[in-house]
Amino acid sequence: MEISSSPNLSKLLLLLERYKATRAETSQICRRLEIEDFCIQPCAEVSPPKWHLGHTTWFFEELILVPFLTGYERFGEQFSLIFNSYYKAAGLHWTQQNRGHLSRPTVTEIYQYRERTDQLIAKLLIHIDLLDSELLDSQQSSEVAKLIEIGIHHEQQHQELLYMDIKYILHCNPSTPPYIQQPLPASKEVTPSWQSFDSQLTEIGHQGDGYAFDNECPQHKSYLTKFSISETLATNREYLQFIEDKGYQQAKYWLSMGWDWVCENNIISPLYWRQVNGQWYEYTLHGLAPLDFNAPVVHVSYFEATAFAQWRQCRLPTEQEFEHYLRHHQNTLTALQANVYHPNKADAQTHQVWCWTQSHYSAYPGYKPFEGKLEEYNGKFMCNQFVLRGGCITTPSSHYRHTYRNFYQPHQQWMFSGIRLAKD
Repeated sequence: MEISSSPNLSKLLLLLERYKATRAETSQICRRLEIEDFCIQPCAEVSPPKWHLGHTTWFFEELILVPFLTGYERFGEQFSLIFNSYYKAAGLHWTQQNRGHLSRPTVTEIYQYRERTDQLIAKLLIHIDLLDSELLDSQQSSEVAKLIEIGIHHEQQHQELLYMDIKYILHCNPSTPPYIQQPLPASKEVTPSWQSFDSQLTEIGHQGDGYAFDNECPQHKSYLTKFSISETLATNREYLQFIEDKGYQQAKYWLSMGWDWVCENNIISPLYWRQVNGQWYEYTLHGLAPLDFNAPVVHVSYFEATAFAQWRQCRLPTEQEFEHYLRHHQNTLTALQANVYHPNKADAQTHQVWCWTQSHYSAYPGYKPFEGKLEEYNGKFMCNQFVLRGGCITTPSSHYRHTYRNFYQPHQQWMFSGIRLAKD
């Protein structure tokens, strides 16, 4: 088949450019690292950067190259074991907490793995006969394009995770090295304001054109009672007032599990806050700096968010309320600032902090998971987690949409999580 005869060639080439750009961005994120940084795993939930580089590549290899290229030989004999995250249908996988135990494959080998995979994906995508495989028919071509689209968004998820994990890795070093040698812009002071919504029946979830994960579908009706939601994010100044009012010492503000978590782990502040000679500092990807009182508070757990809301005599929004609020600002997407890797706009609707909601992460009515091995992508995690909305400072703009449902366990802090309050 001549490439020029394909009616979908322009779409395929556009998809290929997006693929290449996404893969290049992942490598770009890692260019500021030293080779020693790539293998560090200071805790179970943080993966070494080199694992992210390998896993995102394995994703394309396992889901596209293995099933669609006849005679394809895997790049490394143990790569599937090492870089499979949790897909039981894809075979055995290395345990998450032990990813940092492996010095091999080397960073160099993983980059070679990425380069070879990218070359094969590019050739496959534009229907070049490779490795004596048969040309893809139209149905297979459509399936490959669909899987590459999912793979692009999967890799963008890992780009955000890379920033999170790199930050945790660097902050564990007593010298608090910065990820980027550039001062963080100061935040402006904002005036708190609220937006009210009447009781109504609304549509929640993804529908129509554009990409969405399976957990964002199907769109369905949801009834909202009258509520108000803050148009400004909770700031460091407000959260410091909670601390100074002994919020961490008063059980009345905390969920039972949250109080146990505070007491057992001696939690006294958000992650990355530290006191030096009586002054509060915060570690950011720009290094350790005096606490910016006007910046959104970030790296708080669900337990901390609910306690703060109780202290403020408010509550966290439901995810349905949050999505309705975001839809009201449909054309308001906060532009990402170049080389800014810490939230500094408390009056922004999106792309600052993932905001906790009070909603448990569960399936929408009529939910259908991805098919095949991807059936495990989201559904298996719908237990003991809470939904966050709104994107964060490291969420790629092309990856974000208002229906996006992020989710984490209630004690976790290392992601870019923050607070937007609501009230009845």
